[in-house]
Amino acid sequence: MIQSYRDLRVWQLAMDLAEEAYRASRAMPVAETYGFVFPNSPVDRSVPANIAEGYGRESTRSYILFLKTARGSLREFETHVLLAERIGLLANNEAQALVKNAETLGKMLYALIRSLNKIKPAAP
Repeated sequence: MIQSYRDLRVWQLAMDLAEEAYRASRAMPVAETYGFVFPNSPVDRSVPANIAEGYGRESTRSYILFLKTARGSLREFETHVLLAERIGLLANNEAQALVKNAETLGKMLYALIRSLNKIKPAAP
């Protein structure tokens, strides 16, 4: 039974991904990460935050907008991860694991958005 956004599997996976990203960025050399956007960006944290904020909104339409924002942030996160891999800040296996988890989360967000789009608002 869903009583809170914390009960949503999609939010839990988003939190796991944010934690993985944080841990991966901590392993980067400080001198290298100073100007690099991945470890200094709130993108990875904004995905679970947008899921939670949308859940707290009073309308399905608003919730869907926040979920779509989370999907956009997720794609931005993937891009940062791939760039970090290309310039040697992340090992291939770390980057691929992050991207794979992001893709799984993206599919879950898409499915949640589709299911919410099928809900018709209650008649006044």
